[in-house]
Amino acid sequence: MNPQPGSVVPDEKTPPPLSAASTAPPRTRWLVRSLVVVAIAVVASLILLRTPTGQADTAKSPRGAAARAVSVVGAQAHLGDLGVYQSGLGTVTPVKTVTVRSRVDGQLTDVAYTEGQFVREGVLLAQIDPRPFEVQLHQAEGQLAKDEAALANAKIDLDRYQTLIKEDSIPRQQLDTQRATVDQFEAALKSDRAQVESANLNLTYCRITAPVAGVVGLRLVDPGNMVHATDPNGLVVITQEQPISVLFTIAADRLPQVLKRMTEGNELAVEAWDRDLTTKLATGKVLALDNQIDPTTGTIRIKAIFPNQDSALYPNQFVNARLLVDTLHDTVLLPTAAIQRTPQSTFVFVVKPDDTVEMRDVTVALTEGDQTAIRSGLAAGETVVVDGVDKLQPGSRVALAAAGATPKRRS
Repeated sequence: MNPQPGSVVPDEKTPPPLSAASTAPPRTRWLVRSLVVVAIAVVASLILLRTPTGQADTAKSPRGAAARAVSVVGAQAHLGDLGVYQSGLGTVTPVKTVTVRSRVDGQLTDVAYTEGQFVREGVLLAQIDPRPFEVQLHQAEGQLAKDEAALANAKIDLDRYQTLIKEDSIPRQQLDTQRATVDQFEAALKSDRAQVESANLNLTYCRITAPVAGVVGLRLVDPGNMVHATDPNGLVVITQEQPISVLFTIAADRLPQVLKRMTEGNELAVEAWDRDLTTKLATGKVLALDNQIDPTTGTIRIKAIFPNQDSALYPNQFVNARLLVDTLHDTVLLPTAAIQRTPQSTFVFVVKPDDTVEMRDVTVALTEGDQTAIRSGLAAGETVVVDGVDKLQPGSRVALAAAGATPKRRS
């Protein structure tokens, strides 16, 4: 072929033109390949880090989550008795509260008790200066002796006049006057004896003794002060704490149940618990019911008596009273923590022999504290889950922990 004029004929030995990559030096090509390898490694690491261990296990295991055991705490349902209680707010009230006052006026010379001390009935508490009353006693005894002598003389004259009147030696009027004089002295003697007894009584009142057994409060009057029978505050206050009573209220709707038990001759037990209902303080029995219902609150007041030998109850202390009105015998009991509720049902998770759980509906008869009585749906001897139910589904495999232990938390 003949070349056209003006065209350039390539030389057959000239090589074709090279691309930019092919023309790059070998060092640059090695750097590009290294960056690509590093990028692929980073992406693979991120994918592996974001993949949970559980998913990897699931991929390896065809059974998946069903093969993993969830750690839970279980408890066995059992037969037992559960009390039916009526609760109410109560106040500890002393059976007797006595303000000790002086019966006579005088100076307080001695206090024989210690504040907060338990005293028995008749024990000396305080002493008032007895000397003024001893003087009054001596005066009354002197007047009594004087009138006794005058009466004796009047009786002698009366006997003499009675003899003379028989002889018609004196007028009868004189005899009658003498007889009246004897009667006057006899009346005066009665008054004198009363004065003597009054002085003796006042002297006795100088010794102030405990009218009841109980605990004395803080001293209100110190020795050296003048005390009077009209003092409003008295000398000391004594409260009887053994036994002691608790006054509490329950809803009037529960009154028929209480009355039925009382009319049957049963002694209703009452428990006194602290403010938080965590500690039982004492156990007593119902003493009396009020004779009317409070219309403003719809409650009735009940008084219970407690021996209080350990002084666990204190006057004016606030307590929660629990009145035992009935007892459920031989009923299925389980911890209250095992009970689960939904808007549609009440159920428990029952552990089957193959270590899987079953969600079973139950009917609750009564709940008292941490114990619940089941009316139907559960039998004694079956094991229920009380802790760790948040991770359970019907058919989940579980690993039971000992009662009172905390189930292991899986990461």
